[in-house]
Amino acid sequence: MPSAVEANLPPTNEGYGTHEYWEQRYANEANGTTFDWFLSPTYLLPLFEELTTHDNGKGKGKETRILTLGCGNSALGEVLYDNGWENIVNIDYSKIVIDQMKERHISRPKMEWLEMDILNLGFGDDEFDLVVDKGTMDAMLTTKGDPWNPDEKDVRTCTQEVTEAIRVLRKRPGSKFVYFTFGQPHFRKRYMENRPGFKLSHKEIGPPEGFGYFMYILEYVGDQ
Repeated sequence: MPSAVEANLPPTNEGYGTHEYWEQRYANEANGTTFDWFLSPTYLLPLFEELTTHDNGKGKGKETRILTLGCGNSALGEVLYDNGWENIVNIDYSKIVIDQMKERHISRPKMEWLEMDILNLGFGDDEFDLVVDKGTMDAMLTTKGDPWNPDEKDVRTCTQEVTEAIRVLRKRPGSKFVYFTFGQPHFRKRYMENRPGFKLSHKEIGPPEGFGYFMYILEYVGDQ
């Protein structure tokens, strides 16, 4: 008899990249289930402090308008909200999980939950100060093959995700697309490089006792 965790795994890794898998998974999970693939939201709080700080007038602090891509039933939104970042929009292409999260977080009225495709965001240009991907791109990079030469479909998909993310960012100093991942730079930088007006940086963020994770920051700097 498979465990509850095993029962929710796709038969192949490619399943993580399909809408059907996630809809079925969220429909089968018990009410109140929370899942974070890696890096607990609490662990990330000091990084969000840095990302949104008032640095020479660039940051907006707790007033930062945040968009989280592919939120699923992660606890990230509620942890940020309960620590003062209330201007948050969470999106996922699973209607089931969005309906679940709306009901679960009714006591956090300023936070929004929207059914939406990250490749075709239903927002105008320049609406957010911070766009966050915590493992969503990783779930899309599941096609079998050589990781040094990924499938062309995966390249197009991940490139389009970043294109949409920076489109909805406000074009002002301090605006950022931030990506948390286990993906090393030689596998991930290609999707974010060479974006006019933006500077790409990355750093390893631990945790010190375990597997190495990375934070990529694509920050708006304008014409320099």
